[in-house]
Amino acid sequence: MDPLVAAILVGVPLVWLVGFAAYVYVDAPRHGMDRRKWTALAFFVPLFGFLAYVFERGELDYDPADDPYAGGGESREAGFAVHESRRGEKSLGPAGTEADGGAPDDGDEDEWNDPDGVDL
Repeated sequence: MDPLVAAILVGVPLVWLVGFAAYVYVDAPRHGMDRRKWTALAFFVPLFGFLAYVFERGELDYDPADDPYAGGGESREAGFAVHESRRGEKSLGPAGTEADGGAPDDGDEDEWNDPDGVDL
């Protein structure tokens, strides 16, 4: 057998196996799981051990206090999060009109440019 083919047939699955085990080793403490036990299971029981870990771990809890865009306060305007670099700018309303003043009133000008005789 060609050495390149042998290296591919042995190397690729081994890299995947080590990658799965490394992911479990790093991720398990974040979920409150035993790092060594789950890493050994993911390494010595190929694919099934990793899948067992993925299905057994709990989901991470969402804490709105850690999310800078979830809380209220001055960074929130009209229900939308505003990036720090955009604070203090005038808000835009629908279709780019000024939110506080609205579109200027030009009298009889048809806003939608409808042809004459069309009144909705």
